[in-house]
Amino acid sequence: MDFRLSDEQQALRQAARDFARSELPEIAAVCESQNRPPSRELVRRYAEMGFLGINVPEELGGLGLGNLDALIVLEEFAKISSAVAFPIFESMVGPVRAVERFASDSLKQRIVPKVCAGEMVVAVAMSEPEAGSALTDLRTRARIEGDEIVINGTKRWCSGGGHSDAYVVYCRLSDDPGAKGIGAVLVERTARGLSFGPNENLMGFRGVPSADLNFDDCRVPLDNLVVPAGGFKKLMEAFDLERCGNATMALGQASGALEDVMEYVQDRKQFGKALAEFQAVQMKLAEMQMKVEAARLLIWRAAANAEDGLPSVLDSSVGKCFANTIAREVTGDAMQLMGAYGYSKEFPMERRLRDSWGWGIAGGAIDIQKVNIASAMLGRRFDQRR
Repeated sequence: MDFRLSDEQQALRQAARDFARSELPEIAAVCESQNRPPSRELVRRYAEMGFLGINVPEELGGLGLGNLDALIVLEEFAKISSAVAFPIFESMVGPVRAVERFASDSLKQRIVPKVCAGEMVVAVAMSEPEAGSALTDLRTRARIEGDEIVINGTKRWCSGGGHSDAYVVYCRLSDDPGAKGIGAVLVERTARGLSFGPNENLMGFRGVPSADLNFDDCRVPLDNLVVPAGGFKKLMEAFDLERCGNATMALGQASGALEDVMEYVQDRKQFGKALAEFQAVQMKLAEMQMKVEAARLLIWRAAANAEDGLPSVLDSSVGKCFANTIAREVTGDAMQLMGAYGYSKEFPMERRLRDSWGWGIAGGAIDIQKVNIASAMLGRRFDQRR
């Protein structure tokens, strides 16, 4: 068991770090202040630099590297902001991986290379007004009519809603109860019968648009079927990788906060000496470092155990739950150490704190991860309805 990164991984990490730190802070500030995502020109530049689809097979336009390589890069972008990292997230651990794994060859070839080239962004549409943590209660329905799929229903809390080019929509494809009737369909934003609600005004995630998706006899080609009814388990297997991405986005808020506050406490002087000279500050820094390192190792373990496949629900849920939790703690501690400067919108610390709370809600809330962990530990599912 070797915890060291290879020379190639270290070079990849440094390239991502150099680009993110030199090119993205001002862009992140604009995304935050105007609540709009990075430009498509920037996303295409990500592709040109080799930062999209790192763990996607080469024959589909990716670099063909592993999940760990992808998460290493994602953290460096997430340290700057969730908004500038989100296109990276979507290309490597988002719903496009379900398309790559389970869709027809023709749909894969039509969608995945465009994502890797920065020409398309694909988001996931899972939650509904009456189905969030209880996802199998979803009511959006799809039926097959000849060579088309017809969809009706509403999706809520879709990150990328109204902005992304296509959506992997979880829906009920048969009358079978619960998970047995659920599959997924890819719907492009130009599809007839699809409309969007207004952009949500959230506490954080500014620059990561979120909006309702409304399907009114929305029609897409039959080839857009990603997973048929009964494929909910497959979708959740792909989502285990997205959990690792969510955990890394949370980790990026914490590790970025720690890097900033380490610099701050060495420069800022009070009572005639730098803050770093006070023992209480030293102890707080040590606690923050332990939490960040532990979260990173849990996430990397999930990726390494999966090799180039999909991580287990146990590994991914442990990593996500812990990273989501410590991100809130570390960013809060960093804000306290920076005082008014941490609380000011002139600096990124308060944004990191707000985004950290969001990552602990998105993609399965912290407490739901604990239920997943216990289920995996005991080898059984628990019916929360009884």
